[in-house]
Order: sequence, then C-alpha cells, then structure tokens
Amino acid sequence: MKFLFPFLMIATPLVATSVAAEEGWPRDIEHVTGTLTLDAPPQRIVSTSPSLTGTLLAVGAPLVATASAANGPLTDDSGFFRQWADVAHARGVEPLYRDLSFDIEALILAEPDLVVVSETGGDSVLPFVPQIEAMGYPVLTLNYGVNPWQALAETFGRVTGAEETAAQVSRDFIAEAQEAAERIAHPAGSVSIVSYNFFGTYGVSKPEGAQARVLSEMGFEVTGIPDSLRGAVQQSREFDFISHETLPQGITGDTVFLLSADADDVAAFMADPVLANVAAVKAGRVYALGPSSFRMDYYSGLEMIDTVVGQLAP
Repeated sequence: MKFLFPFLMIATPLVATSVAAEEGWPRDIEHVTGTLTLDAPPQRIVSTSPSLTGTLLAVGAPLVATASAANGPLTDDSGFFRQWADVAHARGVEPLYRDLSFDIEALILAEPDLVVVSETGGDSVLPFVPQIEAMGYPVLTLNYGVNPWQALAETFGRVTGAEETAAQVSRDFIAEAQEAAERIAHPAGSVSIVSYNFFGTYGVSKPEGAQARVLSEMGFEVTGIPDSLRGAVQQSREFDFISHETLPQGITGDTVFLLSADADDVAAFMADPVLANVAAVKAGRVYALGPSSFRMDYYSGLEMIDTVVGQLAP
C-alpha cells in the first residue's frame, strides 16, 4: 500500500492551555513562526495542508478551500482524504490546488482572511510563507507531526472563537473510544503498533504516539521497543524505526496492530518469514488499524476505532 505523506520530524509541541470563551478580540495566537494577532474571527480560512484540514472541519471552522493530494486509494476524485471528504463537500469546501503543488494564484482567488500552513511534511508550504504574508494574508503555521489533533483543535477553536466546540469534539472522541472499549473482546496482554514497510521502513509506536493514545482510550496497553534495542533505532519520532531484520525483537506486544493497513497488509505481515517467530504472528493475533490511520485527526480516529471494533467485537 502506498502512502501520501511520510512521518514527520519532531518539533516543539503546542502547549495546550485552557482559554475562557469570553477571551474577547483581538486575541494573540502563539504558533510556529511567532504570534498571530487576530482582530476578529476569520470568515474565509484556506488550508494548504490536507493533514490539518480534517481538524479544521471537526471544529466547524469556516473553511472555504483546501489543498488536495493526488488521486489514490486514500482520496476521492477531488483529492480529499476519504475520512473527511463527505463533510468537506457538504460544507462547500473547494480544492485549492491539486497534487500538493502550491499555487499562489489559486490562493489569491480564494480570497482568504487566514491561511493555515503545516511546518513540516509533504504538504508543507513553509518556504512560501513570506510570499503569502507579503501579500497581506495572515498565516497560521502548525506542526501536526508532534501535536495531537486535540491540541490543534484547541488552537483552531481559539482562532475561530469556537473554543467550546473544539473542547466538545475532543470529549466526544474520548467517549466514543471508551464506549467502543466496552464492545470488544480485548486480547490478553499488551499490544504493539507496527509500521510495516512504510516507504520501505519498519517501526514500532511509542506508547505516547497518536495511534497509541487512541488504543489506550480503548483499554489496550501499548508497549514500545525494549530498551535493549535503543542502539538499533535508526530514527525516532512517534515511532522508533529499526531494520526489517530487527523488527521481530522490537515487537514486544502479545498482539500486533498494523498502521495504515487492511486485510491484505495483515496477510503480508503474517506471511513474512522474518516475522514467523513473533508471538503475535504464531498466535494469529495481528489486526489492521485501517488505511487512514497513518495520520490521526477526529475523522481518521473514528475510522480507526470502527476498524478495531469490526475485528474484535464478539
């Protein structure tokens, strides 16, 4: 299975703060490149990052257009991620430009009063921020690679004056995960979340990773690689990336959940001779997290919960 974006480098995370709804305007928003001062809630937001678009939609932001990815199994004909495409179309969101190819003219035609940008990743247009700002458009730059979507939602809530909506979305998500936990039969022991052959890489989630937090809310104990393998880690982000040959030693959970995977990916994992002696493989306890689970937002998180329930409900 091919994916649209690689994992991202860690940056300084947002610090979630509780802000009263009566904060008032103007208000200052701390973000990657400094402080953004907004005199009033924006009315025409444009997203240059499809990975941030889902969270904007979740909090009901006045989004008019979003950059879109290339057509593929994870997107619809507009290049919108399938997990939030229906919501975007229902709200009249238009493709800003296609194939993540930045187009300043398309941005101008959208007439935004706020432009949302990702700091890193395949959908980042950070080098173009000075050009965007020089044309008079306010820019909000965030990093979705390190910040949980709930923290991003809180920021978008402050930006749009919808703090309570953002808080409620996060509460609803946790409630959904906890309710789902009551409907499944939890395998005994701990679980490992494995990124298998992701752009030719292999990794195991840290217990504090985005997908791990969702599974934890569902009642699973997520375990990472053993300390004895720290020296074998090639890159470390939300996942610890190790070699294919070392992967069996990195999987310490009694059950495996595969990132961005479907039934075919599970079959390929189970058939990998390098993994034949992994306890979860020998016991047949390998499950998919669904194709959209590579990037967590409200919508992909719900799809991941449904995918787990579909495999583990009695």
